Amino acid sequence: MEHMPGMDGMSPPTNQMHDSSQQHVMSHMTFFWGKNAEILFSGWPGTRTGMYVLALIFVFVLSFLVEWLSNCRWIRSNSGKGSGSVSCGLVRTLLHGTRILVAYVVMLAVMSFNVGVLIVAVAGHVIGFFFFGSGIFKKSGDDFTPPMANC
Repeated sequence: MEHMPGMDGMSPPTNQMHDSSQQHVMSHMTFFWGKNAEILFSGWPGTRTGMYVLALIFVFVLSFLVEWLSNCRWIRSNSGKGSGSVSCGLVRTLLHGTRILVAYVVMLAVMSFNVGVLIVAVAGHVIGFFFFGSGIFKKSGDDFTPPMANC
C-alpha cells in the first residue's frame, strides 16, 4: 500500500468540547436488541423500560393506523358522476397525505434499528391488514354509506 502524505499516526477526529452536560449518543447502523434506544425524538424513550414499552405501543398504533387509512372507504368514487367534485378530491388528497405522513413516521421509527420497533411495526401492519384489508370481517349486507361516500 502506498504511503499517503500527512497520514502518519493520525487518529480519527475527536470532539474537542468536553462539556460535562453533553451525553454520548450512539447511533446504531445495525439491528440491535434492547430498551436503550432513541425512537423518533432525541432522548425518547430514554433508558426506562416503561417508556420503551410506551414507544412500542405508539409505533404499533401508528402502523395499525396506516393500514386503516389504506383500506378505509369513507370516500368512494362514483362512476356515474365522472371525476367527482372538488371537495371530494380535496378530502381524498388530505386522507392520502395523512396516510403517507403516518407511514413515513413508522419508517423513521424502524430506522432506529431496534428489533423491538421493527417487530411491533410489522405486527401493526399485519393485524391492521387482517382487520381492514383481508375482507374477513366484512358482511355481504354490510354496506354502510358514510357521508360523502359517493362523491
